[in-house]
Amino acid sequence: MDHNNLLAAWPVVGPGVAGAVFGAGWWFWVDAVVCSAAAVPFLHYLPGFFASFAALMFNCVNREDIGDGYYSPYDDSEWRVKLWLFISYVVSFVSLAGAVGFLVQDALTDTGPSAWTGTAGVIQCVCVLVSGLIYWTCHSED
Repeated sequence: MDHNNLLAAWPVVGPGVAGAVFGAGWWFWVDAVVCSAAAVPFLHYLPGFFASFAALMFNCVNREDIGDGYYSPYDDSEWRVKLWLFISYVVSFVSLAGAVGFLVQDALTDTGPSAWTGTAGVIQCVCVLVSGLIYWTCHSED
């Protein structure tokens, strides 16, 4: 397949790939919660929720709004777009750090959920954030 054909097909195929990766991430988490022998506390759900919210946040920004050629009639608003992206990336990395923290907690204690629940939480956050980035690269205003 030619490189130009692949680039032309990406806006068509990309959203489906992003949706499949997003669904796979949540499927790992639901599988871990359903198969867990111990009750999973609500705090363990929060990294996945915040990762999904962060993916929604950075998909609210168009790629064209970030470049040097961006013009807005509403004054100098490029810094607002970059600030919004920065905040969304902070939320995404905090959610990933929270998932890793729960993985370490689950691996070191015997009273809570198993280590698989923590592992599935990390996989969920990574898949959700990767799916958000996949969708961000393939959608445009055209």
